[in-house]
Amino acid sequence: MIILILLFVLCAYLFGALNGAILLCRFKGWPDPRLQGSQNPGATNMLRLHHAQAASAVLIFDILKGTLPVYLAYFFNYHPLVIGFIGIATCLGHIFPPYFQFKGGKGVATGLGTLLPLGMDMTGLLVLTWLLTIAVSGYASLAAIITAIAAPFFVEQLKPEYTQPVIMLSILIILRHISNIKRLLMGKEKKMVNWKQ
Repeated sequence: MIILILLFVLCAYLFGALNGAILLCRFKGWPDPRLQGSQNPGATNMLRLHHAQAASAVLIFDILKGTLPVYLAYFFNYHPLVIGFIGIATCLGHIFPPYFQFKGGKGVATGLGTLLPLGMDMTGLLVLTWLLTIAVSGYASLAAIITAIAAPFFVEQLKPEYTQPVIMLSILIILRHISNIKRLLMGKEKKMVNWKQ
């Protein structure tokens, strides 16, 4: 049983390592998104570098690759903590992909995907928090950070058995945004939306 779980975790990591932005850019013959814009291979940078269709495709891809391993773990009726580790492994794959020199994204969309199986109420709260922060601040990075901070509080009320892995996932996402936090504090972070324009 333990060997099967470890194999599942490894497969989740390798599946999560399939980066939508990098793969799309290679398919289209576009420059590596890790060398352009914010240098983050995610949907927000794809929106800055290309267009909404490309960003949407990357967003959907990265969300689904977070959702599928967790749904499959539910199907096998694994313990909540094991399911949590499978979700974290998927995000670690996105952040440190072995196919792309271990230089991946920040895990926001994939992290959201791993939380979708917790229910539409959880999903709704996370998306609403992200959208409200974007609307008020215009910063995608700040929206990701605040949503990551809020996620454990939401899950504690809705599905408390998953609180521990969600806290770990939130810490992982926040750590990936350290550089953004520094730029936010210095007033140098680029906005996703600038309401003054």
